[in-house]
Amino acid sequence: MTTLTVDLDAIAANWRWLRAQHGRPIAAVVKADAYGLGAERVAQRLFAEGARHFFTAYPQEGAAVRPLLPRGAPGHMPMIAILNGLLAGQAEVYVRHDLAPVLGNLDEVAAWSAQATRLGRRLPALIHIDTGMNRLGLGAADVARLTAEPDLLHGIETLFVMTHLANADTPDDPLNAAQARALADCGGLLPGVPRSLANSSGLLVGSALASDLGRPGAAVYGINPTPGAANPMRTVLRLTAPVLQLRTIKVGEAVGYNGIWVAQRPTRVATVSAGYADGYHRILSNRAEASFDGGRLPLIGRVSMDLATFDATDCPDLRQGDELELIGPAVPPDEVAAWAGTNGYEVLTSLKPRGGRVYASL
Repeated sequence: MTTLTVDLDAIAANWRWLRAQHGRPIAAVVKADAYGLGAERVAQRLFAEGARHFFTAYPQEGAAVRPLLPRGAPGHMPMIAILNGLLAGQAEVYVRHDLAPVLGNLDEVAAWSAQATRLGRRLPALIHIDTGMNRLGLGAADVARLTAEPDLLHGIETLFVMTHLANADTPDDPLNAAQARALADCGGLLPGVPRSLANSSGLLVGSALASDLGRPGAAVYGINPTPGAANPMRTVLRLTAPVLQLRTIKVGEAVGYNGIWVAQRPTRVATVSAGYADGYHRILSNRAEASFDGGRLPLIGRVSMDLATFDATDCPDLRQGDELELIGPAVPPDEVAAWAGTNGYEVLTSLKPRGGRVYASL
């Protein structure tokens, strides 16, 4: 079975480095089970490093993280914000677990204000302004209405006004500056309320995208925030799988389903216990490589649910039971993503190692 080793020290080092680049506080984004690496352990470690603002996508994720974090003195507990907003029918979940919805439309603002009124106390939230992503967030007309009718925010303790950058991985894209200006222009909406702007790539653009709270996600987990340049982040994981069997086939023999790979030389085939049920995608067939003892083994044939096959002809020392690195320091997630025609985010969040996670230094 595949085993996923996660290096919490590397995650912490990446988070500290990003905080230094921003020069201001940054959050810990632990949605999707900390990008597939285990929100329980990651959230606790990043809290120990100084993180006091956490983001998840759904209230259930936030509810799972809340008991892991020290509550602190009244009014000083770590913030857990829910990026996908105030989900219908779940307001009590947010209240019970002290979660702050990221309010992205006037209906959500009204519903959260009504909840505060029913409880007779102020409830925390963030206000999401759409500045060019065109997904979630208040549009220009909504912002204008909030400006004209500030009572719409009655009972809401606004922690941050935020937006999300669409093209920060392209530093010279004019949309970056336009989005920063648009968020600044909303300052009149809530004077004195802190702002949150930069994602992983945005933190490296410079002071133009600085804000009161950065929100790095993928870079904390080792994904390159500077496409086209060397990755400044440490690799934080290694996915391995053991060799179940070795065999030598003749020229002209095929490997795996549908015979999509045919031997052009006598070939030593290593079959490992990894497949798309582990999150090792079928699209990698005939494209990817694994690592063993400093060398690379091409993936040959179709990746199946539980098995994948590699050309071990040039690795004569490989033996049954040895572990191949499928993703890790020698085979970075971004390289695997390029083979799969996707991004590192999808590679990490797809991982379902049936051998479980191990937390250790790489």
